[in-house]
Amino acid sequence: MPVSEEGTDRELWIKEKWLQHRRRKKRRARQVLATQLLLLLSLIGLWELAGRLRWIDVLIFSYPSKVGAQIVKDIVTGELWPHLFMTVGETAVGFLLGTLVGTLIAVLIWWSPFLSKVLDPYMVVFNSMPKVALGPIFIVLFGAGFTAIVVTTLSITVIVTTLVVYNSFNEVDSNLIKVIRTFGGNRRDVFVKAILPASFPAIVSTLKVNVGMSWVGVIVGEFLVAKIGLGYLIVYGFQVFNFTLVLSSLVIIAVVATAMYQMVVYVERKLLKER
Repeated sequence: MPVSEEGTDRELWIKEKWLQHRRRKKRRARQVLATQLLLLLSLIGLWELAGRLRWIDVLIFSYPSKVGAQIVKDIVTGELWPHLFMTVGETAVGFLLGTLVGTLIAVLIWWSPFLSKVLDPYMVVFNSMPKVALGPIFIVLFGAGFTAIVVTTLSITVIVTTLVVYNSFNEVDSNLIKVIRTFGGNRRDVFVKAILPASFPAIVSTLKVNVGMSWVGVIVGEFLVAKIGLGYLIVYGFQVFNFTLVLSSLVIIAVVATAMYQMVVYVERKLLKER
């Protein structure tokens, strides 16, 4: 009986410590969020004050209330939606295809060490090339439209995904591979039972990187060729010296990109929790 009571007390103590840890973790998360919001509101307030008091050139920098009015006007009149839907569609396609194709290439070059050695310098060189310089080539090849913009996005996301995922494959504990080999496993068994499961967090984390890369690729593509989209609005705003339109487009990009990033974080949390 004393042993049973001691075991029960120990379980209660462990449970209490775990609950305390969870409370501290939630409290810290709330503190971080509150600090982030306070910092954001302080910067917006300072920007508004600087614009109202003419500490800055409002023709160039505008100020939050004017930017907000521009966004509301574009939403109410419906002028924003075609540009927003086009840019989000291009970003989503580039994001999904870039992640999928990059992961498949990483699997391919891991499977073939010979191919890995052949392609390694080409991937490094292509990754270092300015994608803006490749844009005109994509426009000539694929036309001035959706396809050229998506390909420009893929030129950024595919290589980054391939390099990150391939490096995660190579960093898997060699002891896991040795155990599978000892029990007669072939290369397919090694990949399915050791490499892929161990690299799964890195693959999922690559999604978060590709959110930013996809937006960069799409906006660069729209700068070069688009006649519709948020990138086009930025270029148009510069051409007519409407910098409030430029800043409102940047704010919309930031909000939508943040929402997209949070969706990826949610998916990552759910997938890793299920594992």
